[in-house]
Amino acid sequence: MNCLRMKHLLVSLLLCALMLPAQSQNSYTIDMRPFADAAHHWYDIFEKENIINPKKNQPRYKPTEIEAVADNVLLYQKNNGGWPKNYDILAILEPAQKDSLLNAKDILNTTFDNGTTWTHVECLAQVYTATHVEKYKTACLKGIDFILTSQYGNGGWPQYYPLKKDYSKYITYNDDVFMGIIGMLKRITDGQAHFSFLDEAYRKKLKKAYAKGLDCILATQIDDAGKPTAWCQQYDEKTLQPAWARTFEPPSICNGESAEVVMLLMSIEKPTTKIIDAIQNAVAWFDTSKILDTKVQTIKAPTDTTKFTISHTDKVVVNDPNAPPIWTRYYELQTHRPLFCNRERKIVYSLAEVERERRDGYGWYTYSPQKVLNYYKKWQAIYAPTNNVLEKSILNKN
Repeated sequence: MNCLRMKHLLVSLLLCALMLPAQSQNSYTIDMRPFADAAHHWYDIFEKENIINPKKNQPRYKPTEIEAVADNVLLYQKNNGGWPKNYDILAILEPAQKDSLLNAKDILNTTFDNGTTWTHVECLAQVYTATHVEKYKTACLKGIDFILTSQYGNGGWPQYYPLKKDYSKYITYNDDVFMGIIGMLKRITDGQAHFSFLDEAYRKKLKKAYAKGLDCILATQIDDAGKPTAWCQQYDEKTLQPAWARTFEPPSICNGESAEVVMLLMSIEKPTTKIIDAIQNAVAWFDTSKILDTKVQTIKAPTDTTKFTISHTDKVVVNDPNAPPIWTRYYELQTHRPLFCNRERKIVYSLAEVERERRDGYGWYTYSPQKVLNYYKKWQAIYAPTNNVLEKSILNKN
């Protein structure tokens, strides 16, 4: 499974429809797509940090049983207002599982990783709007306070809060951390109905946090060769310079995450000149960095067993004149050369040089920038009618 593409799809779906408004509580349904990655991890990937693990054939609530699901969300919420990652909020928990969660309220492994915390806040806001049960509002506000408290002064968010000493303290764009949070703040600022219960004091604080987040996005657009390009997955929280995350995730220009950044910026109705310029430069970068006549194939291969995975397939890059444009996940800083990386931080320049386990178990290519290019014409006609950077690119190539 290409987790990066799946996560980007989940976020796009979430921005379109988290819950359809209805006239009665019984007709509300919690949209579980934003929580799918967390549930996948709980059932399919053993996490040693988990307080509870799934039982065999663990029963599940229906998405229409919104109060039962929301009660689960309350169970998972920690005393600081945040949530741990990788649980199934639909799981019908046994008494012993509930007791374990209640006894772990002070274990603050709270995070935004894998679409965590901001999704729970949004869910509680929706359930409160449908039910007017006060405990859901109280928990939702506590989650909002957690988001506000964890934001850096420069506008970014770490992967975990309270902060750890590892790379998770960096400002994080991957795994839907930054874009998930700021997307929710934008919906609140734009007047999303299920946040109508927020008073003016909260709205002012959230509007300020949203503005700081946008400033951070603009400040972290990479300009390392004379012209702004796109964004890295993570940044040093003090210097705002691209930084290493895991040992196979080097500081680089990261097109998958950058596509989500640009889509959010393009959704702003009254963009500033700085935002327009950031979009224009990113679109030009996506056009320049696209790779033609290339696709990645998954092929059968002898079983490969490592301490990380058991793989029965491999991936190869092949030439195909009919293939749509594709982008590598990482582009080297300054040279802007497509790059790949092994677990021991060894940078290589072709997929074939990546060790089998990482080659088959990681999303090294992405199609995500294409949705930006597809939407650009509509956006450009409104906000930059005399400056089509894609047309300029074609003229330059000719």
